[in-house]
Amino acid sequence: MSMLAIQWDVNPEIISLGKLGIRYYSLFFIIAFTIGYFLFKYFFKREEVPLKLLDPLLYTLVLCTLVGARLGHCLFYQPQYYLANPIEILYVWEGGLASHGGAIALLLGMWWFAHHYGRKHKFSFLWIMDRLGITVALAGFFIRMGNLMNSEIYGNPTDLPWGFVFVRNGEILPKHPTQLYEGLSYLLLFGVLLFLYRKKLPKLKEGTLFGIFLVVLFAARFFIEYIKEPQVPFEQGMLLNMGQILSIPFVVAGVTLLVYSLVRGKPALRITEQEQRKEKEKPSPLSGTHGTY
Repeated sequence: MSMLAIQWDVNPEIISLGKLGIRYYSLFFIIAFTIGYFLFKYFFKREEVPLKLLDPLLYTLVLCTLVGARLGHCLFYQPQYYLANPIEILYVWEGGLASHGGAIALLLGMWWFAHHYGRKHKFSFLWIMDRLGITVALAGFFIRMGNLMNSEIYGNPTDLPWGFVFVRNGEILPKHPTQLYEGLSYLLLFGVLLFLYRKKLPKLKEGTLFGIFLVVLFAARFFIEYIKEPQVPFEQGMLLNMGQILSIPFVVAGVTLLVYSLVRGKPALRITEQEQRKEKEKPSPLSGTHGTY
């Protein structure tokens, strides 16, 4: 046991009012959505997308995240229990959200959003996903910090000096703080994606940012799972745990998308309506000639 281990005994509740309380996890969730809202406001202003779309976008994101993450936990990790007790799927306050389920629901929700609003306002599914990847990377950081405050989803025993002893769970050995490993990798990914958006967007193709997001985030998740304790009993003895199995299709999709964007992708920067009008008003290269020779 490392003498430098961090004794982690943080109360997950900031304020407790009887049976009600405000938890760090909930606070970080709200912070993630709030910052995401203002990031999209910045994206929309830069590329002249009407700001009136921010509210329906936010409602879609919140609904898809909560419903998808809850169903993902119930169906991927404890299907037998929740199929036998379906009413308890609604008990979100008891905990149990899975990021892979949230990711699938967000893909479906953003496909609907792009189909419903994109035709009129000239943006595609990949356009919205490129920008969503930036915000979700940052949200992933906050969610993992919430997991840390809850003393949950941590790793195997370690002798490294930054090991955490999760006292509230009765642990006596230092464990890998895999919440920090994931959270910091997502924060770094957010920084890279935001830099590319701000400085390199005119040179990028649609789907490039989202492809990078899928590959890096889910590859990080895949490898960190190797030092993470099993989340549910059936993962004991598995060659790959459920988190790794669910991450593989997202990495493959990301690689495929990167190849597609490089070969056939459209420009990542949205062409505004004013630019479209200017393009239409340009004289034809043959205008003013009297014949073809």
